[in-house]
Formats: sequence, C-alpha cells, structure tokens
Amino acid sequence: MPPVMLRSVLTVGAWTMASRVLGFVRDIVIAALLGAGPVADAFVVALKLPNLFRRLFGEGAFNAAFIPAFAGTLAAEGTQAARRIAEEALAVMAVWLGALTVLGVVAMPLIISVLAPGFSADPAKFALTVELTRITFPYLLLICLVALLSGVLQSLDRFAVAAGAPILFNLCAIFALWLLTPHVTTPGHALAWGVVVSGMLQLVLVAAACAAAGMPLAMPRPRLTPQVRALLRRMGPGVVGGGVTQINLAVDTIIASFLPSGSVAFLYYADRVNQLPLGVIGTAVGTALLPLLARQVRAGEEGASRHTLNRAIEITLVLTLPAALALAVCAGPIVAVLFGRGAFGEREIGATAAALAVYAAALPAYVLTKPFSSGFFARGDTATPVRIGVVAVVLNIVLNLLLMGPFLHVGIALSTALAALFNAAALGTMLWRRGHFVPDARLAGRGLRMAVAACVMAAALWAIEDRVFDAVEQMRGVRWVGLAVLVAGGMAAYFGTGLLIGAFRVGELTGLLRRRRRAA
Repeated sequence: MPPVMLRSVLTVGAWTMASRVLGFVRDIVIAALLGAGPVADAFVVALKLPNLFRRLFGEGAFNAAFIPAFAGTLAAEGTQAARRIAEEALAVMAVWLGALTVLGVVAMPLIISVLAPGFSADPAKFALTVELTRITFPYLLLICLVALLSGVLQSLDRFAVAAGAPILFNLCAIFALWLLTPHVTTPGHALAWGVVVSGMLQLVLVAAACAAAGMPLAMPRPRLTPQVRALLRRMGPGVVGGGVTQINLAVDTIIASFLPSGSVAFLYYADRVNQLPLGVIGTAVGTALLPLLARQVRAGEEGASRHTLNRAIEITLVLTLPAALALAVCAGPIVAVLFGRGAFGEREIGATAAALAVYAAALPAYVLTKPFSSGFFARGDTATPVRIGVVAVVLNIVLNLLLMGPFLHVGIALSTALAALFNAAALGTMLWRRGHFVPDARLAGRGLRMAVAACVMAAALWAIEDRVFDAVEQMRGVRWVGLAVLVAGGMAAYFGTGLLIGAFRVGELTGLLRRRRRAA
C-alpha cells in the first residue's frame, strides 16, 4: 500500500477507533437506562433520521461528488480555484439544507408515519418519537456542513480533526444523560439535546481546522454556478450509490416498527457493535482512498490506481475477515458484556446477539463496498453505483417481507446482510469488467491465506469461549476480563496462523507500526 494512504488509513482508523470505543460507553449507558423499550425505540428513530440524511447527503453523496472535484482542482489549478469551489458548495448546501430542516420539523408527524409506520398503533410512542426527532433534526444541517469541511481537510491530507470530530458527539451524549436527565421528561430528551449541541461543536472544530490548514472558507451569496450544478448532478445518483447500506438500514427500521416492541432497539444495538470494525476499517480505507485515487485518475496513472485499489482491498480483508468471524462466534458474550446490565436483561441480550451474528456474516461485504465505490467515484461515475444500489435496496425490501414473518428482527438483519453481499459483488464485478480492478497475484494469494487464518481463529474462539467465561465466573471475576481474554486469544490465533502460512509478514507488520508512530 502506498505510504501516504497507509499513513492516512492509520490516522483515520485510530481516531475512529477512539470515537467508536467512546460510543460504546455511550451505548452502555443508554442500554442501562433505556433498555429496549418504547423510549429506546423512539430515540433510535429520532437519531436515525438525521444520521441517515448525514450519511446520504453529507458523507455519502456529497463526498463522492465533492472530494474528486476539489482534490482534482487543487492538484490541477491551485488553492484559489479549489477554495472557490468549496465556498460555492458551502453556500448552496447551507441554504437548501436549512430549508430542508425547517420543512422536516414542520412535517415531522408525516415523516415518522413513513419512517416508523408501526408506531402509529401506539399514540404515546408515536408522539414521543415525533417530539424527539424534532429536537434532533437540526443536527442534519450542522453535520452535513461538517461533512463538507471534513472533505476539504481530507483533500488536503489533513485527516485527524475530521476523524476525531465524532468524539464530541459521544461526549455530548454522555454528559447530556448525566446532566440533563433529571431536568427533562425522559432520558431520550436529554440525549436528543446532546445530539444538537454536538453538531454545533463539531462544526466549530472543523471550521477552525480548515482555517489552520490555510483554507478558511467564507460564505458567499449562494449561486448555481456551473461547478455547483455539476456537483449536484453527481450527488443525485451518489445518494443511492454511496449509501446503500444506510438506505437498507432505514428500510429495516421501517419494517421493524411493525414487529414487537424492542425490535428496533435490538437491531440498533447489534448494528452499533457491527459498526466498530465497519466504521474503523471502512471509514479509514474509504476516506484515505478516494482523494488518492482521484489524483491518480486525474493524472492518467491507471496502473497506479489499480495497484492502490488492490492494496486497499488487501488491508480491508486483513481486518474484516477475522472481525466478522469473531463477532459471529462470540456474539452472545460480546452483547452480554457490553450491554447486559440494568434494563437490558437476558431476553434483550439473546435477541440482540442473534441479530449481531447475522450482521457480522456480511461485514467484509459492507466494508469492501467503500473501496469499490471509490473506484467509480474517483472517475466521476456515480451512475453505476446507483443502478447497482437500487437493485440492492429492492432486494433488501423483498427479503425483509419474506423473512420478517418467520424470523422477526433476525430476518431483517439477514435481508440486509444478503443485500450487502450482492452490492459488493456487483460493484467489484463491474469494476473488473471495465479494467479498473484487476486482482493481482498478491491479493489473491494473501486473501486465501487470510481466510484460512480467520477460520483457525474462529475455531479456537468457539473451543475456548464457554471455558473462559466459566473460569471467570468461578473466580468471581468481571466479565470484561473474559472478553479481553477472548480478544487476546483470537488475535494470537489469527496473526500467529497468518504469519505461519504467509498471509502477511513480520516485516510488514513492524513497518506498519513504525509508520503509525511517525504519523502520530
């Protein structure tokens, strides 16, 4: 992997890992206070709606269109031309997102009727969801502007602040639960206000970082210039092409709202665990890869771009294959240790663990979608991912309707996993047909060896899982100790086997660590 991209992946991955770990602390507190009841379901929907728009219009569609344009202009025409594009985009986004926010707050009962139609059977739950979502919805405007400024920073190879900004989200949620809960109607209200405050703080942080990087952005009069029109045309298909997973998760919420109370929360907590490797690896690789690919494609370096994509997929598989099998094999203990306290009892643990095991099975597919999509976006092609994405969304809906009856919320998770597998396979196949992705001998050989090492690790975890936790309970130890032992044992089995059979080499691992220390 090119050193620049590896350094960027490590930087984004480290900050994202810190944010995800803090996010687990937040979710542990939420699970203990809210459990998986009506307030938890209401807050999950209230958070999912602005987050859906953020990932589709902000991080997904906008970045897919904006970063190649900004990075390419910066390389070809210089700082002033790139700044002009960023400022024009900022002005237009601020206006139309502001209008969308106002419209959304006014029309919230109608929106919730679409997003969670099953809640209509419980008027109190429906009203609570509307109220919480009205509080959180302005986060949409704030965080999409954060995504724009983060795209500027990423194109300047400044990854740390943009990757670390979500830490403020988790800190605000934790402090809001602690400070506001005694003074508001429910803990869900405290969390909702924490979400909005976090958006304000993140916007201030990334704006200051842009100024410090020599790219302060003004807010000109909004105009639909030719550059902005081209940006919006590319954003349209990118909404689906870059956010299929998020659209499918929104579909899951809609359908899960018809299932027994708690189903929405079960899927939320399972997805939160699944998001740790998905967010850390997928976000890191996708964030670092797109600007580099865009510059290589703009310079006509097709061979270099294929090599970069191969190495991005390689590092993706190194981490996602063991993560997927570990989450599937140890889903029960992981959920029990993370959330099993307070209002989150044995029923909630079992239901969440079942969904997690299914989500985890498609983890490599979720993450591979990031580099595959970047292969299209770097070339200005947002139409192909959208066509594939539409099919994936339709497939998810059909499977949801078929599987929700016999398997309840687990059927919904299975539908999303199968749709993700289709999406990744179709994107990779299309890139291969066009000659933009040609798996080299190193990727093919090491990928197979990584799979073998991951299977050895899974077998080891399955063999020791019950014994480890039985020993911890007999010694009256904390269950966190048992989970730590499983993590350490799994890593030892995976990396030990991988080194033995040549999935990766000692020199590469030590070199990676040295680069990480220099990047820090």
